[in-house]
Formats: sequence, C-alpha cells, structure tokens
Amino acid sequence: MCDIYLSAEELLEDNIHVYSTDEKTGIQAKEHANPKQLMEPGQPERVDPEYIRHGTTGLIASRDVATGEIVMPLIQPTRTEVDFANHIEQVVSVYPEDKHIFIADNLNTHMSESLVRMVAKRCNIDEVTLGIKGKSGILESMSSRAEFLMDVSHQIVFVYTPKHCSWLNQIECWFSILTRRLLNKRASFNSVEELEEKMREFIKYYNRFLKKPFQWNYKGKLLKA
Repeated sequence: MCDIYLSAEELLEDNIHVYSTDEKTGIQAKEHANPKQLMEPGQPERVDPEYIRHGTTGLIASRDVATGEIVMPLIQPTRTEVDFANHIEQVVSVYPEDKHIFIADNLNTHMSESLVRMVAKRCNIDEVTLGIKGKSGILESMSSRAEFLMDVSHQIVFVYTPKHCSWLNQIECWFSILTRRLLNKRASFNSVEELEEKMREFIKYYNRFLKKPFQWNYKGKLLKA
C-alpha cells in the first residue's frame, strides 16, 4: 500500500488513478447559543461553550493521492453500502476509460454486495457468476467479496489497510484538515443544510487553492513495539 502511495504520480502518467477513500460520519450542525465576543486589544476572541444541536450529516470522500484533489464528495446523512458504491461509481465516471485503485479500510460497506455488483458491471463481468450472498460464489462472504474487489486485473481495484491500521489511509489526514479549518469549535451552523453547503464551499476552495499531494515518508517498515 505504501508502494502505491509513493508511485501514485508515476501511475497517473499511465492513466491509473490512486484514491484514498473513507467516510466521516456524525458531523454535527452546532449553533452557538450566544454571539461570539469579538477580539479587542488585549483580549482574544471568546466563544460561548453552550450550543444548540441541529442534527448531523456525513461525508464520503475520495482523495486523489497524486494531486490532492477531493473527487466527487458525497455529503449526506446516510452512509449505506449503496451510498458508498454510488460514490465510487461517480469517482470512476470522471475518467471512465482509465484504471482506478482505491485504498480503504476494512469496513463492511467497503466489501459489500452492492460494491461487487457495481464493479462487475463496470468490468463487464456476468452477474450470474457472482453467486448468492451468504450462500455461494463471490458474494458468499466478506472475504470472498474482498478477494474479488482486490483483483488487479479489474478496472477498479481495492487495496485494504491492515487491521488496526486505518491511520495509514491518507484521507484521515485530510479529514483532520477539514475539522481544523471548518468544523472547529469556533464554527456555528444554524441548520444541517447550512453545514452541508459550507462543506461543499470548503471542498471547492480546497481543490482550487490548497490541494497538493501529501509528503508520504512511511515505507511500510514494521515499527518496534
């Protein structure tokens, strides 16, 4: 997986796109109960810790490892297996003839029946050969579905982080950027709709002015206990 990160720019020259993908759930639309006290000479800005909850939303995002761009983000409260499969299909549709590699963690929605069927359709694989979920064939279990999704001969390939190593997924670094710059304690949103619109605006701004590849130095060497 680290080798893929380090070779992402070279792979892009061969029309192979590498993405880091995951969900950020439970993003709260919180409104300050009282106005902020603005900064004055000798006094920092003060934010009342009391807030009003207006509900939550979520984000499914894929980050192009070679360019840093956030591609076709899906901002909505739900994150079902169908939602994730739809997001992946939207990302692939940007360059429909190219090859796509997605780095993801081991969440069950990342190895779902919906995702297998979408990949099979894009790769012109007969659905009859997929079997039946929980009973037979490729769809039988999470492990059989993951094996299918990791097949390097497919146009769409998944590479999964080792267990307990989701920190290796670069999208987590970008989620930290989103939190620090937009979703911090100083932010105030009077509705879920306002929160979602601000997220869309931030992603557009990020893609236009801030995107760049991360300097990835870790090469997969085992760390001492």
